[in-house]
Amino acid sequence: MKVLHVIPSVSETQGGPSFALRTMVEGLAALGVQVDVATTDDDGPGRRLEVPLGRPVIRDGAGYFYFSKQTEFYKSSWPFARWVRRHVSDYDLLHIHALFSFTSVSAARAARYQRVPYIIRPLGVLSNWSRRHRRPWLKSISLQTVEQPILRHASAIHYTSRQEQLEAEAISAWSRGEVIPLGIDVAGFENLPDPGEFFARHPSAAGRPVVLFLSRLDPKKGLDLLLPAFAQLISVHTRAVLAIAGDGDAAFVDTCRREAVRLGIDDRVIWCGFIAGREKLAALAAATVFVLPSYSENFGIALVEALAAGRACVLSDKVGIAAEIDEAGAGLIVACQSSALAAALERLLGDHVLRARLAANARVLAAGRFSTAVASQRLKDLYAEVRRAHPPAQYRELTSATGNHPANPDA
Repeated sequence: MKVLHVIPSVSETQGGPSFALRTMVEGLAALGVQVDVATTDDDGPGRRLEVPLGRPVIRDGAGYFYFSKQTEFYKSSWPFARWVRRHVSDYDLLHIHALFSFTSVSAARAARYQRVPYIIRPLGVLSNWSRRHRRPWLKSISLQTVEQPILRHASAIHYTSRQEQLEAEAISAWSRGEVIPLGIDVAGFENLPDPGEFFARHPSAAGRPVVLFLSRLDPKKGLDLLLPAFAQLISVHTRAVLAIAGDGDAAFVDTCRREAVRLGIDDRVIWCGFIAGREKLAALAAATVFVLPSYSENFGIALVEALAAGRACVLSDKVGIAAEIDEAGAGLIVACQSSALAAALERLLGDHVLRARLAANARVLAAGRFSTAVASQRLKDLYAEVRRAHPPAQYRELTSATGNHPANPDA
C-alpha cells in the first residue's frame, strides 16, 4: 500500500500537528506501509527550512517532498500544487492533515479529479473555540464554499478524540468519522534523564516544586488562566515555581510576560522557550505537576508525553482526551477557571500519594491507548478499509463508465 500524507508544515515550530505527523509516518513505515509526505518549506513566519526542494528527503523510512511557500497566510505553494496534480495517481490513497490550507485544498481537488480516495484530519480547526476565535467570518465563508465539498467527498474523517468528532459533526453531517488517537514512542519516556539537567539550566528551580506547562504559546492554551492560578497557588505553596516551555507569536509571549510582572510572580516564572529532545525529557523529569488548561485542544501531544513520563497532570475539560484521562484516573480535570485550576494544583502539590497514583495510572493509559504501535495499526486498518471500498483500477473504471469525471473537482 502506498500512501501520501499532505500537511502545510512539518517544522517543529508549528507544534503538535507537525510532530505527530512525523511519529505517525515512522510508525506506518515500520508496519510496511510505503509512505511519502508532501509539504512546504515553512519554518514559521518569514522563515524557510533549509531542505532540498521537489525531490525526496528520506527520513525514518519515508520520503519527504518539500516545496517552497509563496505566502505566509494559507502557506500557498504553486510548486506543491503542480507536483500533487502530476503525482497523486501514484498513490493508493491520501491522508490530508489540516483544513483552511492551500495544501489541503490542492491535494483534495487533485485526488478527486484522479479518483484517488482521501482521508482528512482536521487538526481541531472545526472546534467551537476555533470557529469563534480564529477569523470567524472568513472561516465561515471558507467552510461553506471550500471545505464543505472537501469533507463531503472524503472517504473518512480522522478525528483524534471523541470530543473533536462531536464538535465537528455538530456543524454538518459529513462522511464517516473515525476516532484514532495520535501515538507517541512511549518507551522513550520510560527512563528520563536526571532532573539535575533541568536545574543546571534553571538554577532558581532547584529544590522547589515545579509546575510545568509545555506547549505552543497561544491564546487557546489558557495561559491567562494559569498565570493568576499560579499567583493564587504560591500563597499556599510558597516555594513553587512555574516553568513555561514553548514559543509562539512574539506579541502574545510579551503580553504573557507583562501579565506575570503585573501579578507579581515574574521572579517565580521560568520562561524556558522552545525545548525538544533531551532538554524536554529533563523538564518532564523535573516536573512535580504537569498542567494544560486549554480552552480548546483536539488531542494534546505534550500532555500524552507527560502521561507516558509518569507525571501527575491537571488539565481542562476542554482537552479532547480529558474523558479518557478521567476514566483511567490518570489526571485531575477542571473547568476553565483560574480558581478551579489553582485548587487542583494546590491539591496535587500537597498530596504525594495522589500524585503517585495518578502517575502510575498515566503510564498505563499512555502505553495501552496512546502508543505509536497501537495508533499506527489502527491507521493501517483504516487505510485497508478505504482501499477495499475504492480499489484503484475498479474505482477509475466505474467512474469512466458512468461519465462522472467532472472538470471542476468541486462540482
